[in-house]
Amino acid sequence: MEILNLVRSGEATTRQEIERESELGRAVVADRLGTLADLGLIDESELGTATGGRAPRLVRFASDRGCILVATLDQTAIGVGIADLGGKLLMEHHEDSDLTQPIGVICDRLIALFRWILERYAAGSELWAISISVPGVVPDRGDSPFQLATPAILPGWEKFPFVENLVSVFDAPVWMRSSVETMTMGELHAGAGIGHRTMLYVKVGKRIGAGLVTDGELYRGAQGAVGLIGSVPVFNSERSGTLEAMAGSDQVAREGRAVADNGTSPILAEHLRRNGEVTANDVANAAHMGDGAAIDILSQSGRLIGQVVATIANMLNPEIIVLSGSIGQSNDILLASAREAIYGASHPLVSRDLQIIRSQMGSSAGLVGSAIVATEGLFAPAMLRDWIMAGKPQAHHLLQQMKDRIARDAPSRAQLTRPPDT
Repeated sequence: MEILNLVRSGEATTRQEIERESELGRAVVADRLGTLADLGLIDESELGTATGGRAPRLVRFASDRGCILVATLDQTAIGVGIADLGGKLLMEHHEDSDLTQPIGVICDRLIALFRWILERYAAGSELWAISISVPGVVPDRGDSPFQLATPAILPGWEKFPFVENLVSVFDAPVWMRSSVETMTMGELHAGAGIGHRTMLYVKVGKRIGAGLVTDGELYRGAQGAVGLIGSVPVFNSERSGTLEAMAGSDQVAREGRAVADNGTSPILAEHLRRNGEVTANDVANAAHMGDGAAIDILSQSGRLIGQVVATIANMLNPEIIVLSGSIGQSNDILLASAREAIYGASHPLVSRDLQIIRSQMGSSAGLVGSAIVATEGLFAPAMLRDWIMAGKPQAHHLLQQMKDRIARDAPSRAQLTRPPDT
């Protein structure tokens, strides 16, 4: 396990480096590498650069040995993709969806998309894991390295075997994390967070949440409920409420509709006349076009968000703060207002070298982060020790027990998921 993870992480790329990092003897390293090669987990077919003698043979992790299916389930869209065992996203697909649909409809669509991806892009690679990003908090009781049952994260999920169906169809362990956690991981490993050890990631939408990276690792807290900053109370003149209610995209849309109705915003008034509604993205677009009322709405949202984030920054002293979400990424107004509030309320030692920037990942962040969640789960020592000698994670005893339980419960599950009689 130690040698595989040294190679997988890139900490050691030759036998000599493995011997040095692991403090194991040459014969032991050679024996373990032989075993890993037989299992198809490493490759030594390439030569490195010679430095005064024979060129060393490079030890590479066989990231194409298997693949990972990833998905993001958002309120209005679904994204799917496939990644290699190194967490590299190989393709992605996004489409409109409505998360208020019956969970069975969403599950069927996700299974259909996953099957399409495997047929078209897997190229004979074995499926090793599935990783899903969801809007709600996924509780972490620490009793299993992957999901053993469907968590009750959204209304109706507690009565539908979502995770169990995925395991039955694809025979692979399933990981599940909140969208803000997966987006944080994606930004850390492939976006603005590269090279940083401490990062605060803030997602602005209908819900406002934050992800925290400390010492290069995602911090999840006791129950996996880190970053619920949308529930923090804030005040604006004589009004008060939670940050989500006062600064989230729903409030931005409501205020946009109000200035459209009263004629304060000519651009939004015309948009309302033509389309019959005003969304938060419409407000952001109007602000980008110089509409004064829309600019004021986004500025106020940014200031309220910045006030809350400044308190967190003073406590955690991050190197970088990343702001994401469609209304935060469509123009600089919300970002500028948040920056002003954060810098203005932060201690000089906190703000001196602090970077506050927009996300670089967009809709890909959740998919990339989901892949990273699965790779870290697959190769965590507690997980790895139970499948490494079999060569693939399907041999893990908890997954075998889960499949046995699913088979036993199949008749009652079929009764539960059967549509009502008409």
